[in-house]
Amino acid sequence: MKNIIKNTLITFATGVLAVSTIALPASAASKTITVGLVGTSDQEVWEKVAHQVKRNDNITVKTKIFTDYNTPNQALLDGSLDLNAFQHVDFFNNWNQAHHNQLKILGKTYLTPMRIYSKKVKTVTDLTPRATVALPNDPTNEGRALKLLQTAGLIKLNHQKQPTVKDVKDNKLRLKFKTIAAEQIPIALKSVDAAVINTNYAQEAKLPLNRSIYVEPLNHDAKPWINVIAVSKKHKNDAAYQKVLKAYQSKNTKQYFKQRWGDTQVPAWDIKLK
Repeated sequence: MKNIIKNTLITFATGVLAVSTIALPASAASKTITVGLVGTSDQEVWEKVAHQVKRNDNITVKTKIFTDYNTPNQALLDGSLDLNAFQHVDFFNNWNQAHHNQLKILGKTYLTPMRIYSKKVKTVTDLTPRATVALPNDPTNEGRALKLLQTAGLIKLNHQKQPTVKDVKDNKLRLKFKTIAAEQIPIALKSVDAAVINTNYAQEAKLPLNRSIYVEPLNHDAKPWINVIAVSKKHKNDAAYQKVLKAYQSKNTKQYFKQRWGDTQVPAWDIKLK
């Protein structure tokens, strides 16, 4: 989830950055669908999807760019968006449960591993005692980042489904944790020893993926981090939305992922995680 706020229950801040309409021939019979994204890293693939559904189904797709992870779900509820595509399963489930399960998952998009970056060391084993590590401060991504640090052998956690820094029970290096809004972590990287950064924000900050010092394994434990397209519950079976999903979950999208991201962003709709 490509793919922030300390508590998803806080008042939703306005986070719209820009609206982009795919420039395609207009038609009086065309249906328009607006898709919310966070950041611009996924905009190009949605342009390709838009061209495909315009050509095949006379559906116009617009994208609306947000800067936070909460507003796009609220926008589905108030009807200012038709779909959004920015969140992983775990974030979706937590947000949706807190808001009376009014949203549904339309389909899977991709899975991309979270990474640890540093401008001071080249491997996680080079981190020194009392090093400061920046983490995303929204509950799901903070928990994911802590689990990643545990997988990397840096800490051990209590058995918590959604851990916070309070659940760190073994911290031999006495690492210090700094929780920051996820979109701000690339900026903060220079002032900490290491940082766990969501891939979409790393891409926007032009941090080379091969410069990371640790990569999240793609195995059974990665299932909660599969990114999805979300929709209002009452519109899940809308035929036009299903056509958009079909266009996204296509061979063309797979080819784009391979060309653009190599093996770092994989199609999730037919992935098998062991």
